[in-house]
Amino acid sequence: MSEVLTGLDRVAAGHVKIEGRVALVAHPASVDRRLRHARRVLLESDVDVVTIFGPEHGYGGEAQDMIGVGDLRDPLGVPIYSLYGATEDTLSPSAAQLEGVDRVVVDLQDVGSRYYTYIWTAVLAMRAAAKLGLETIILDRPNPLGGALVEGAPQRPGFRSFVGLYDVSVRHGMSIGEIATMVAALEGLDDGRLQVVTMEGWDRADTFERTGLPWVLPSPNMPTLETARVYPGGCLIEGTQLSEGRGLTRPFEVWGAPGLDGHALAARVPLEGATLRPTTFSPTFHKHAGTTASGVQVHVHDAQAFRPYEAYLRMIHAARELLGDAFLWRPDPYEFVDEIPAIDLLTGGAEFRTAVDSGGNLDDVIGAEREGAARFAERRRGWLLYPSA
Repeated sequence: MSEVLTGLDRVAAGHVKIEGRVALVAHPASVDRRLRHARRVLLESDVDVVTIFGPEHGYGGEAQDMIGVGDLRDPLGVPIYSLYGATEDTLSPSAAQLEGVDRVVVDLQDVGSRYYTYIWTAVLAMRAAAKLGLETIILDRPNPLGGALVEGAPQRPGFRSFVGLYDVSVRHGMSIGEIATMVAALEGLDDGRLQVVTMEGWDRADTFERTGLPWVLPSPNMPTLETARVYPGGCLIEGTQLSEGRGLTRPFEVWGAPGLDGHALAARVPLEGATLRPTTFSPTFHKHAGTTASGVQVHVHDAQAFRPYEAYLRMIHAARELLGDAFLWRPDPYEFVDEIPAIDLLTGGAEFRTAVDSGGNLDDVIGAEREGAARFAERRRGWLLYPSA
């Protein structure tokens, strides 16, 4: 087992000194190895935090998905501004909110999927800071899925959104510092506008368990590492009227809908590295709340062999065949976009939805996804900050 030091751990150990008046972007999982929150670590390191920002779900992580969060103050009277309000313009810090700030410090635990919005909150904060001539410091953290495997094609033209501001693979295999490095290069940010406090001891092949770091849920429906492992595929359920398991204790692992035959689904979709167990459930909130639904739980027994994105593409396709006309895509606006179906934003194009609706060949879609992932894996090399054994 490696002993990985995150960027925050290096600040706590005195290896890195942060000067000036700081705006901190953080959430509940912004903790060091001793489970001390970044706010406390910076305070004890004599860092002058004058402003705090919270991403989607809030600084305290209380809000559910796509719920706007209001502004608050912390116990010391420092303002806490929400970077996820009722409108799209709230996703970026404003000039007024950054007034009197010398640098922006970002410490957010990502989960390794393009549609998990914290990487894009970091990008938008960096972009806003750069416009004002401010430095952004990323306190880097491990990708809990590791940094070696890449899955899913980047978005096609016209399909960028807050679940993918840049064209990257669904399972991108990058740290949040590497994503920021990529964007800084692509946007031509001036040298000195981004500093990544890199981790010590992280190998790209490491799973999160091998880091020795504690897991803290970074959002209300990301309770465990098992959740993170299925999420590159499980989040696709959000693009349908199927329940993705919100309102249960195992979201994204357990999913289904009233009338779906979980036994037939499990028999129809054999998976490498995972077993589908038919189950019934009743969500306490969200889709199909208070209703008995049936479906499956995805039990991953070989994380290296399991390919969550492809697995859920196949499972959704099978659910469509089993449910027939009772299967529906999500019709509501998704992450501030109302003119593009949610499933298209998530997959990065219309190909999957079109194939499912027409009964087309899913293997062709998955083949294109693999080719796109291979191209991105090669393209990202120049932005990688960590070696692989």
